[in-house]
Amino acid sequence: MGRTVRIATFNILHGRSLDDDRVDVDRLAAAVKALDADVLGLQEVDRDQPRSMNADLTAVAAEAMGAVDSQFVAALSGTPGGTWMAATGEEQPGSASYGIALLSRLPVVSWRVVRLPALPSRVPVWFRGDRLPKVVGDEPRVAVAAVLEGPHGHLTVANTHLSFVPGWNVLQLRRLMRSLAGTREPLVVMGDLNMEPRQAARVSGLRPLASAATFPAEAPTRQLDHLLARGPVTAEGPAEAVRLPLSDHRALAVDCRVRGTGPTGRARM
Repeated sequence: MGRTVRIATFNILHGRSLDDDRVDVDRLAAAVKALDADVLGLQEVDRDQPRSMNADLTAVAAEAMGAVDSQFVAALSGTPGGTWMAATGEEQPGSASYGIALLSRLPVVSWRVVRLPALPSRVPVWFRGDRLPKVVGDEPRVAVAAVLEGPHGHLTVANTHLSFVPGWNVLQLRRLMRSLAGTREPLVVMGDLNMEPRQAARVSGLRPLASAATFPAEAPTRQLDHLLARGPVTAEGPAEAVRLPLSDHRALAVDCRVRGTGPTGRARM
């Protein structure tokens, strides 16, 4: 049997704390270090944004956890309230952007970026506690996947942040799963999926590795953040919904036993 791999997902709210409404990169670094994940998916990640001190939050997190490989993928370029537009992947270094990141203490064999279908127009959405719907738009959504060299072979992990618009997030998750068809197993899909556990499992066709309420952070009542799997990967114990001193979400983490696959794709111990 191989050693355990700690896998976690965390919507970091661009590093902001609800307690003081500030972004503190040292606080973010300490939180990521305390989480002690081997593989970490982050959502709502800033790079070169004035609101987060023009920091590269992916680099801050990577250094804190001791990642050997990491990748930030922009969903939006520009600044909120200013030149805020869909990212293309061709942005110049140093330009302000916002998106997701995948970080790993395990070496990455290959990367893949998947740009998910964007909501074409503003739509009415009912939010909890509201008597009437609000007409809202949504930001572009992306996913990033990597094949990792695990303790006993390869495994595939993917991280994403799906739309909060009901139904549209289902379409996006289906699109992501189609893009991952035929990828090396075991497969772990993580992220803020903005849907409840039963729907996430049903739409993805994957089984949950972690069950714990993650939102809102102070007194969570819902699980919007997920770790889902297919193939020879199992949770070694109960998941943790970790309250950290930033964000409106809790991080979700679980220790897993992984039987990776070799170059032939067959599972090996």
